[in-house]
Amino acid sequence: MKKALIAMSGGVDSSVAAALMLESGYEGVGITMKLHPESKEIYGEKCGSPQDAADAAAVARRLGMAFEAVDCSDEFVRTVVEPFVRSYEAGQTPNPCIECNRHMKFGRLYQRVKELGCDKVVTGHYARVTFDGERYLLQRAKDKRKDQSYVLYFLSQEQLAHTCFPLGEIESKEQVRALAAERGFDNALRPDSQDICFVPDGAYADFISRYTGKDYPEGDFVDLEGNVLGRHKGLIGYTVGQRRGLGLALPQPGYVIEKNLQKNEIVVAPREALLIERICVGEVNWIAIQPPVSALRAEVVTRYQAPPVQATLIPESDGITVLFDTPQKRPAAGQSAVFYDGDTVLGGGIIK
Repeated sequence: MKKALIAMSGGVDSSVAAALMLESGYEGVGITMKLHPESKEIYGEKCGSPQDAADAAAVARRLGMAFEAVDCSDEFVRTVVEPFVRSYEAGQTPNPCIECNRHMKFGRLYQRVKELGCDKVVTGHYARVTFDGERYLLQRAKDKRKDQSYVLYFLSQEQLAHTCFPLGEIESKEQVRALAAERGFDNALRPDSQDICFVPDGAYADFISRYTGKDYPEGDFVDLEGNVLGRHKGLIGYTVGQRRGLGLALPQPGYVIEKNLQKNEIVVAPREALLIERICVGEVNWIAIQPPVSALRAEVVTRYQAPPVQATLIPESDGITVLFDTPQKRPAAGQSAVFYDGDTVLGGGIIK
């Protein structure tokens, strides 16, 4: 009997994924990673919390499979929280969910797979893994509304060979909930989490201030000519593309175009100034193809669940230049750009 290590959060997605793996003939070992240091009250309680571990253990008991909870809080702080804070302080807007998947779910868990002699690591992500005869491919889920392939672009061929996403073949989240209800899971109707797990209220600046103990100084909002428009409450509280919450009385809507760390200024301008023709992407991981040596066409996604747009990818010595067919809203540095060919993820990297 093949053996699967199943990442369990206590939620409906991972619970159904576990049930489907057992029903397909795998022996399952459930695992929950405790992510938040219990000694610090600044962390949220939505993911990787003690309650999550208790809920996941209850599901594992119901399914009759082994279960373990592993304290990963120190590693989570080191590889996810601290880089998140440093990135914001550097004027960027990071995606900590991608780093959590990279370092925790497909870093730490993949090590545990080897230790336990498991064949697969299983998660409740909405994505698919296929094999074309030469390479393992990461593909969009059948439920495009829930597709999470964007946050998984970093996976290697070795990791994909030992990864299974049972929910990727299911047509809708409603079907997943129905499967949970059929199996008597108490979490069948539990709502999805929308926030970053360690910032459950979405107040990133408040979390960073509590975490670092620093006060981030106020500064000026300025227009493209450098004229002062008002005062901001600290650079970490704003992101490129932001329109709401600026507190400015302007004749037309203004958007954050740039954050100037040297001057502690935030440049605000009309929407047309937000549009750009190209971006630079570094730290690129290629899945479906070898690193290209010439330009190629692709669909590009620059924000989670944003619609794909047509572009040309131009190889550079330090990454990829993405040249959009039509000007696009400027993405924030620190976010990820993921390249697609239809449903297949070609690769992706960090927007510089």
